Amino acid sequence: SDLAEAAARDALKRAGVDAKEIDLLIVGTTSPDMLFPSTACLLQQRLGASSATCFDLSAACSGSVFSMITAQQFLLNGRCKKALVVGAEVLSSFVDWSDRSTCVLFGDGAGACVMAPVSQGGIFATDMGSDGTAAGVLCMPGGGSKYPPSHASVDQRLHFLRMDGTEVFKLAVRGMADSVKRVLDTAGLTPADIDCFIPHQANIRIIEAVAKRANLPMEKVFVNVERYGNTSAASNLIALYEAVKEGVVK
Repeated sequence: SDLAEAAARDALKRAGVDAKEIDLLIVGTTSPDMLFPSTACLLQQRLGASSATCFDLSAACSGSVFSMITAQQFLLNGRCKKALVVGAEVLSSFVDWSDRSTCVLFGDGAGACVMAPVSQGGIFATDMGSDGTAAGVLCMPGGGSKYPPSHASVDQRLHFLRMDGTEVFKLAVRGMADSVKRVLDTAGLTPADIDCFIPHQANIRIIEAVAKRANLPMEKVFVNVERYGNTSAASNLIALYEAVKEGVVK
């Protein structure tokens, strides 16, 4: 919530929106302050967003995209007028520093955006998907109801992130590239129409492989993974923020 607050305040300031105008507050995260109350409720209290309905959305590296698409539905159906969407992670709390295959990859960060209905432009198309059969490829076994905190779970190092890197690479490249193709088809666009592609910042090899499969040249791909590592649910919103700030996205 510390990182989420900083990102949220900056987004509200840039949008010229007071926190009390926000009626929906979603925080995408897999590393909340605590299991409950939600980080969104803790953030609401800090910001004074007293009119907001608040909840966390847990979708790991898809967290910021899933959160934005969820907020979009509330805005489209008129249930909400202004939404604050935040992606925030402190993955350094869950990496095993003795496991060099994972600890060097992940980082901490937060990004945020204010969303509201627009008369022109906006979100043209979206695509979502999940594959529960790959649940064990990237997971943290401990901390939930299956393996609650105990001496045994701590001794077995169940409260740390575990990853099969080779399998994650294959799943990520195929899943992201296929999603790019589907969303372009839905929007009636081609790769040539895209000025800037902002992928999840997992690692540069995945990003390069996705861009190649999606027929997007790397000069059109926004990359900042070398500065922050994989910040999971915060990744896309941090990259979007920096792309706008640097003038890559108008």
